[in-house]
Amino acid sequence: MFEQLSEEYEALRKTVAEFARDEVAPVIGEFYENCEFPYEIVRKMGQMGLFGLPFPEEHGGMGGDYFALCLALEELARVDSSVAITLEAGVSLGAMPIHRFGSPEQKAEWLPRLCAAEQLGAFGLTEPGSGSDASGMRTTAKLDGDEWVINGSKAFITNSGTTITGFVTVAAVTGKKPDGRKEISTIIVPSGTPGFTVSKKYSKVGWNASDTHELSFVDVRVPAANLLGERGRGYAQFLQTLDEGRIAIAALSVGLAQGCVDESVRYAGEREAFGQKIGEYQAIQFKIADMEARAHTARLAYHHAAAKMLRGEPFKKEAAIAKLVASNAAMDNARDATQVFGGYGFMNEYPVGRFYRDAKILEIGEGTSEVQRMLIARQLGL
Repeated sequence: MFEQLSEEYEALRKTVAEFARDEVAPVIGEFYENCEFPYEIVRKMGQMGLFGLPFPEEHGGMGGDYFALCLALEELARVDSSVAITLEAGVSLGAMPIHRFGSPEQKAEWLPRLCAAEQLGAFGLTEPGSGSDASGMRTTAKLDGDEWVINGSKAFITNSGTTITGFVTVAAVTGKKPDGRKEISTIIVPSGTPGFTVSKKYSKVGWNASDTHELSFVDVRVPAANLLGERGRGYAQFLQTLDEGRIAIAALSVGLAQGCVDESVRYAGEREAFGQKIGEYQAIQFKIADMEARAHTARLAYHHAAAKMLRGEPFKKEAAIAKLVASNAAMDNARDATQVFGGYGFMNEYPVGRFYRDAKILEIGEGTSEVQRMLIARQLGL
């Protein structure tokens, strides 16, 4: 457990908190309202080394660990989730599969640019007709000589259509296993490859300053060497990727939940009603106290999951618990913060308006709450 942060972790946390407060908070509202990707913020995050936090220095990383990434995500999400999810997806879904499963040549080619945020990678798993049920995957990849030929589509893919997106790692059916199940492999498809089309960006409820697109692949040809890891191991690869990613999403969720507390405490000390500050009313005090309790409990949950992961212990159940508890806390706190703010909470110019719009997807992305409960039950032997 990380009950007390080391000096190194605490220094990182403070640095990211200051960046979020001084660089992100003053400008992100305009990006959000205009549904624009904040390239300059991402560039600065790259210069700070945030995209390289958990990667070795030999590949341009900072030589840190996954918990360091989680701390950064929490502090960013206390201010804005669009920026936080850009970092989370860029690292845990874009670069981490290259780091975990890539060949030396693939690591050398992609990781330095990903760590510097000169390029972003995307993770092409979800399809229009299959999300939680990967067995419904329809995208195919067939070997034709020394090339993969890919056909299919992907949906809701983060960081897939920016001007700095370098590639999408595509999960595709590459054959059948002896038992008749689909053989799934992952293949790196560089941006700009003929036949690879990025559809126009979605009109989203939240995360409006992040990048999300549907992708299509029509006879897309890439070298056979673009296979990521072993053929037929794609399913196992993305399960590991999602297990780790759930801890990161939990950290992001805690950040949003804590941001709701921060804003509510500030507002309750300023807003007057019936002759006194609303923070003097017990009804408001109790509501904010419940919000703080949720954020604190969720933080302990993701710290525990991260500690087990870093020790090399099984952490699937703990990651699912952390993601479930933290995303619930984010949604509940966003609702309560909006209530504390009253009519102003319904205005996008206030952070809690963005928090409310951003919170719901945390109960869906990288495994729905129902999937988390299913995973927890299975780990209990049910």
